[in-house]
Amino acid sequence: MTGEEVRQTLAKNIKKYRAQKGFSQAQLAEEADISLPFMSSIEQSSKWPYPDTLAQIATALEIEVSDLFTTQDGEAK
Repeated sequence: MTGEEVRQTLAKNIKKYRAQKGFSQAQLAEEADISLPFMSSIEQSSKWPYPDTLAQIATALEIEVSDLFTTQDGEAK
């Protein structure tokens, strides 16, 4: 898996879990204590968050950080 594929998996999973929680991007950004433009950039796979930021996003979504990198076949990348 390439770095771009990892970023795309992260972006897709954030969108999926955000939708499951019923959060807008703005709500998730606020809950995770990051800026809306940065959240948008992460979801567009154009920016890569620091590990602490990943933890904040996962906490806001009430999931594990590893869930953000799980592919459809259930394998963490």
